[in-house]
Amino acid sequence: MTTKLNQVIAIEKGIKARAYATVSEEHKRIQKPVLFNGAARQYRPKTEDGEQLPPERQHVQYRVNDILGVVRLSLSDLFDTTAQKDVANSGAKANVEVDGREILPELPVTTLLFLEKQLPALRAFVAELPVLDSAESWSYDNEAGLYKTEAVQTQRTQKVQEPLVLYPATDKHPAQTQMITKDVIAGFWNTVRQSGAMPRPDKERIATRVEKLLIAVKEARERANDTDASIRPQVGAAVFSYLLNE
Repeated sequence: MTTKLNQVIAIEKGIKARAYATVSEEHKRIQKPVLFNGAARQYRPKTEDGEQLPPERQHVQYRVNDILGVVRLSLSDLFDTTAQKDVANSGAKANVEVDGREILPELPVTTLLFLEKQLPALRAFVAELPVLDSAESWSYDNEAGLYKTEAVQTQRTQKVQEPLVLYPATDKHPAQTQMITKDVIAGFWNTVRQSGAMPRPDKERIATRVEKLLIAVKEARERANDTDASIRPQVGAAVFSYLLNE
């Protein structure tokens, strides 16, 4: 029966959790050396009519070989499953395709997983890109490398004082005047706004492409994980055979 890589990945987490739990439990046991010790003694009185006492026994509760056997079984399963996954991963590759166009050829599943984690951060970055003020009409200035608006003319005013005649002069009284302040046009500003932001449609196109690429990477990873993973190296047996000098 053929085993697929995605099947191995699905069970690996549980095997790893059980293996670590088993080793942790056995590690607690070996922290108590007294439980590995035992004794048996019988009493013999000095004389035939002396007091008889029953034999005493302290049982050994744990044996190192038994504990090693449990650890061996659990870790061998983990070692073999991890090796099975990695061997399959070494040949698990897929193309990343968007709208029928090949974007990334023959990427290994490890790289696809990396991209799958990175692209959401890139998507968030693109979402923060500044866009041009839609209330203005912009054109691109190739020389400056910036967007610009048409020139807008505004007036510059300045305050000047002028006499205001309150009462004109007569043959009996001089004219009565009062100084007042007036705003008069002094000149004109021609203002051209510039911006290093981008048009909103361009930003939306990039955001759409990031989203499409993320979906394509996930699909490629699924295809790569459909690789045959039937080869299961006996890593655990080799490791413990060497450790225990078998």
